[in-house]
Amino acid sequence: MLEDDQPAVQYLTLKELVGKAEDDPEVQDAKELIPKKGWAADVLARQNPEGWWVGPESLYQPKYLSTNWMLLVLSDLALTMEDPRIERACDLWIRRYSRPDGGFAIERDKKAHLCTTGNMARALVRFGYADHPDVARAFEWFVEHRDKNGGWSCFGSGRNLDSWEPMSAFAVYPKKKWTEAMKRAVEAGAEFYLQRELHRQGEHYEPWYRFHYPTHYYYDLLVGLDFMTALGYGEDPRMRHAISHLKEKRRADGRWNLDAI
Repeated sequence: MLEDDQPAVQYLTLKELVGKAEDDPEVQDAKELIPKKGWAADVLARQNPEGWWVGPESLYQPKYLSTNWMLLVLSDLALTMEDPRIERACDLWIRRYSRPDGGFAIERDKKAHLCTTGNMARALVRFGYADHPDVARAFEWFVEHRDKNGGWSCFGSGRNLDSWEPMSAFAVYPKKKWTEAMKRAVEAGAEFYLQRELHRQGEHYEPWYRFHYPTHYYYDLLVGLDFMTALGYGEDPRMRHAISHLKEKRRADGRWNLDAI
């Protein structure tokens, strides 16, 4: 993970696993290469100068190839709005997807949608838009639309483990911006996941045990571990099942295989 062929991975490893400071020369060298080499550079090379990918009519279609999906991936690769290509794309994204009720939705929908709002809020915070008024409204929208049983329910499905996107958004949102209502919403959401050990809801659902990337809007145990540890619940004993599953999937050489792409 410290090899220099993927500078985004190298940068994140140096900061989040090795623990080096942002101003460390090795960290800065890796960061500078992110838009020039590796996955991020490959994605940016396909971007239209106006900020979109594939076509300007829809930022959502074709699925997994167009602007919405490219920005979700780029947000995982440590790029920010300091890059004018990211700023141009995000401004277009916000302009197209912001809704009067406070969240975000794709072109065809008039009302905000949970998964879209969660994914966009997380990505935009990572890109440096935490102070944008539409992003702030999205986090208020989460509070207003949380499920009475804890967490959130996409399309009213009741399958709350699948509706993980708001939790992942709060995991990157600066805590100094949290209201008391936001804090209570996250605590209730975390308790929902912990009571179910990140995996127990209804009959056994195999996709939750398969680690995959890009994440898009699919849940698995690794997704749950990511946001729950980021929110400070890593030491809770109810996390042990998911952590054990992660350890069991580790190869003899210390690495992991992706189960699905």
